[in-house]
Amino acid sequence: MSENCVFCRIIAGEMPSDFIYQDEEMVAFRDIHPVAPTHILLVPREHIESVPSLQPHHEGLAGRMILRAQALAEAEGIAAAGYRLVVNSGSDSGQAVAHIHMHLIGGRKLDNRIG
Repeated sequence: MSENCVFCRIIAGEMPSDFIYQDEEMVAFRDIHPVAPTHILLVPREHIESVPSLQPHHEGLAGRMILRAQALAEAEGIAAAGYRLVVNSGSDSGQAVAHIHMHLIGGRKLDNRIG
């Protein structure tokens, strides 16, 4: 846990959040600044700063995060129409919290622009 990390503080219960999913490896909760009707953040419990901080032993975690996003998309009713998974890496990408996380975004027609 990083004391200055907002996601670590949320995971530790020091900041309020309504988890829509949690297990021993990750949590999922709604983004407080959603860009679409469904905007869920999937966050590993382990503090991993960003994509370059991933190690070979994180391979399974990364795959399970994608599979959990798929299950959440189904549960939210957005899987059939489509959704976007986004992982930002570094400040130039827009990564606002230095704790790796995945955005599950959907519930409306998204344009085809990535940037």
